[in-house]
Amino acid sequence: MILCLDVGNSHLFGGVFADDTVLFRFRYGTQPSATSDEIGVFLKAVLRENNVTADAIKHIAISSVVPSLDYSVRSACIKYFGIEPFLLQAGIKTGLNIQYRNPLEVGSDRIANSIAATHLYPNQDLIVVDLGTTTNFCVISRHKEFKGGLIMPGIRLAAESLQSKTAKLFPVEIVKPQHIIGRSTVENIQAGLYFSQWATIHTVHNRITADIFQGKKPLLLGTGGFSTLFDDGLFDHVETDLILHGLRIALQMNH
Repeated sequence: MILCLDVGNSHLFGGVFADDTVLFRFRYGTQPSATSDEIGVFLKAVLRENNVTADAIKHIAISSVVPSLDYSVRSACIKYFGIEPFLLQAGIKTGLNIQYRNPLEVGSDRIANSIAATHLYPNQDLIVVDLGTTTNFCVISRHKEFKGGLIMPGIRLAAESLQSKTAKLFPVEIVKPQHIIGRSTVENIQAGLYFSQWATIHTVHNRITADIFQGKKPLLLGTGGFSTLFDDGLFDHVETDLILHGLRIALQMNH
């Protein structure tokens, strides 16, 4: 079995694979000061609760956008599993032609998403939108050229900004609203959060289609923790496990 871990700004998102099938997935709140023991104990506990022994894990693959946790996560893998983990980082095989000015700047989470997208949907132009702490776009051609993308505040950051930068607004649950306009302050905030993201994704998709793909519509994929909110036809496909599959594929490509 393979344990895949994506260390994000808000959560550590993980999953266990048997071959290419996700057996289960889990989330753990990201704590920049977490120790290797805290992470290791959590990982063994979540495996145990899902009837998987630590000995059954033969490989571990990691992507991280939180450098302060890299040492602790790696040490937890070594101490609690006896496994030197595979780190998705510069210099590994990805199968992608990274067209950044400086390819080292591309986040490992974006690389993992792009690897998985090109394997799940081969020979297609792709836009991958990852809705997490940030909302980021990855643009990949049918020839596996990573052309670049966009990074913007995510829906939760927008909600926190409204709360912290205004005198009378307050936290709300992030949900898909029933109507375009709200009839209470809570509904107003929820509608604003949701439809601002919806409209941005729709508009950017159209602009990329026109400017990058000369009007030929690319496949629009949604992923990340908030992607399931947008199940109204905005995306061609929603792939919540995209980053986990990308880690699994990258591990197999490099071992």
